[in-house]
Amino acid sequence: MTVADVLDKALSGERVSDEDAIVLLRSRDLVGVGRAAEELRARKTDPARITFIIDRNLNYTNVCYTDCDFCAFYRRPGDTREGYLLPKPVIFKKIEETLALGGTALLMQGGHHPDLGVDFYEDLFTSIKARYPIHLHALSPPEVQHMARRSKLTIPETLTRLRDAGLDSLPGGGAEILVDRVREIIAPKKTKTNEWLGIMREAQRLGISTTATMMYGHVETLEERVEHMRVVRELQDETGGFRAFISWTFQDDGNRLGALVPRDTMPTSFDYLLTQAVSRIYLDNVPHIQSSWVTQGMKIGQVALGFGADDMGSVMIEENVVSAAGTTHRTSTEELVHLIKALGKTPVQRDTLYRDVKVWN
Repeated sequence: MTVADVLDKALSGERVSDEDAIVLLRSRDLVGVGRAAEELRARKTDPARITFIIDRNLNYTNVCYTDCDFCAFYRRPGDTREGYLLPKPVIFKKIEETLALGGTALLMQGGHHPDLGVDFYEDLFTSIKARYPIHLHALSPPEVQHMARRSKLTIPETLTRLRDAGLDSLPGGGAEILVDRVREIIAPKKTKTNEWLGIMREAQRLGISTTATMMYGHVETLEERVEHMRVVRELQDETGGFRAFISWTFQDDGNRLGALVPRDTMPTSFDYLLTQAVSRIYLDNVPHIQSSWVTQGMKIGQVALGFGADDMGSVMIEENVVSAAGTTHRTSTEELVHLIKALGKTPVQRDTLYRDVKVWN
């Protein structure tokens, strides 16, 4: 198949294969692939609108025993100098700040703290929900697996208790690349591919909305990048529970994985835009594709809105994990609105479930 053949196939409504996706990724035809991705995005969501959310990425602890090679954020258990676990009053104050800025959600994730079982999260979530009208978009499949093991519970039991305590949706964190060969290199102690997928399947069965992510540009091959998208697409065919796909490039500062990735193979903005466009074409059953300005910067984040993305992601009042790896981009509601309007589009503040909160007509 040529690039033109693959794009014609996609635009005619036919599902592209793994081989087709690899043809597109190898082609370097950014303009052609991007144009097709944008056409498919326009069929899925209103092409006149770009959405974003106001929320806070609250990292409640950096203590973690999984030692992932790509992570510059975590500190080992017993680190009394830089390791932390936020107390409730600090978390409450951060939520109040978020609500005061028009925020609707708390994205809460942290390390695999050896002392934290399900009861810790039940108590915290219940306390938050009793005080604040905020959506809890919290944890990740690896965190759920960790606390289930710590509490000697099954995954369904754990997720049910979290849901009943106030967990509203489960982010797609900890996916990295959903290929076990890659996971053995970059995160050997972490959730395996089938475990990650199984936790997401169970969450979706319990009515917990989810997202899917991909962190690429390190030791994976292009074929493995597509394999990651394939398992996401297959689970989405089965459950329909992923509302969005978010991909971003590996950030190499302050972590051990950077030493394994030659400088000349690090993904560029071109690679990012091409991969995002291919994800829009390949993931024909996922409603939304999110631009990653947090890793790419505002300019490329804006450009990405012409390459298949319909959503700008979060204003991200606070962010600690990516910035620990050397990438510190910041924005505001006013800047996002300005950047979206500059494209001739209507900015729409949404909530976590993609419902309108405010429209800038």
